[in-house]
Amino acid sequence: MSEDPKIPDDVWEQFARDTERDIRDSAPKEPSARAREVAERLRRQEARGELPEGWRTGPAWQQKKSRRGLWGVLGVAVAVVVAVVAVKPSLVPGDLFGSGTSSSESAAASPLPQETAAPTAAPGAVDPELPTLDDPFAGSPAKQWADGEAGIVVPKAKPVAGQSAAKVGQALELTRKLLVESNLDTGTLRGERPTGALSLLDPKQDDVLKRLKTGLSKPDKDHDPLSMFSRFDPAEVRLVGDVVKLRGRMTFKAGEHASVAVHADYTFVYPVVRTDGTTEVTRTIVRRVLDVELPDPTKYQVTPGRLTVLRYDESAGNTSCDVYDGFLHPEFPSTGPTESAPPTGPTRDPYDRSEDIGRAKDCGTVSRV
Repeated sequence: MSEDPKIPDDVWEQFARDTERDIRDSAPKEPSARAREVAERLRRQEARGELPEGWRTGPAWQQKKSRRGLWGVLGVAVAVVVAVVAVKPSLVPGDLFGSGTSSSESAAASPLPQETAAPTAAPGAVDPELPTLDDPFAGSPAKQWADGEAGIVVPKAKPVAGQSAAKVGQALELTRKLLVESNLDTGTLRGERPTGALSLLDPKQDDVLKRLKTGLSKPDKDHDPLSMFSRFDPAEVRLVGDVVKLRGRMTFKAGEHASVAVHADYTFVYPVVRTDGTTEVTRTIVRRVLDVELPDPTKYQVTPGRLTVLRYDESAGNTSCDVYDGFLHPEFPSTGPTESAPPTGPTRDPYDRSEDIGRAKDCGTVSRV
C-alpha cells in the first residue's frame, strides 16, 4: 500500500513564512507611554460623563478589523491548498468530486479499440462479479466489447487483383449482413428460421444450403444449424436486455475464383436467464470463423450478389455438450452441467481469441463465463 500523499515541502515552507508574517502584522502591539496617557485621560472623562454616547465605536471597528485580519490568514491557508490541488489533484485521496467511480473502474468500463489483428493472449482477468439482470456483463471481459452491430466494422474497400473497390465493398457488406442475420437478429436468436441469413447465400451451392436447411428442420449431429446460426430454445431461456457483446475483425483479399474472399472471426457473448421466473443470469459465448467469396458471375456459374461459403466454423462456451436439437443450452451456476452430457474436453477460456478455433472444438469445461 502506498504512503498517504503529501503536499510538497517547498509549498509548506512558503505557506509557513506567509502565515508567520501575516500573524505578526496583525498581532496587537504594546501601547506606547503616550497612548497609555491618552487612554487614562479618556477613562477619567468617561467616568465624569464628559464623553458622548457611542465614542467606543472606534475601538469596536478596530476589533472587527483584527478579526478580518485573522480571516485573511485563514484565507491564505485555503488558497495555498487550493493551488496545490489544482496543480496536482492526485495529492487529494479518495473521490474528490463524489463520482463514486475510481480511475481503475472507469478504465475497466471504457470500450476497447477495434480489433485489427489476431490477439496474442486471452483477455486479462476481471473482478469476479456475478451477472445480474441490471448488469448482465458484470465480471466479463466482454463488458468492454462493442454492442451488437456496432462491433462489426468492415474495413475500407480497395481494389484487389482485378476486383474493383465497389466489388470488394459489396462482398464486405454482404458478409456483415450474414453475421448480423445469423448471430444478432432477434428472430434467429429466439429459434426462428433465419430467413434473412439464408437469402444471402448462393442457392446454387446445394451442399451448404441442404445441410443448413436440414439442420433447421431435423437437427442431428451431422446437420447442426448451430454451426452457422446462434439459436436458443424460447421455452428454456431468454436474452437479458437487448445487447449482445461482440469482438472480432474482418479482412479481405483476392479469391481463387475471380472473386473477393472475405475472412471473418468474431466472438459473440449472450447473457440469458431462465424462463421459469428465476433471476439467475449466465452467459453463453460463441466464436465464429467464416470464409466466403463473391465470385465473378461472368466467369463462374454463381448467382450475382450471393455469397459462396467456403468455411463456417463454430466454438461455443457454456452450453450443454453433445446435444443436437438445434439450440444452445446455457448452463447456470446453480445447476451445473447436465448429467447426461458431462464435459469431456479440457478446460479452456471461451474469451481467448488467440487460440485457433480448431483446437477449441472439444466439449470441455470453461474457465469463466
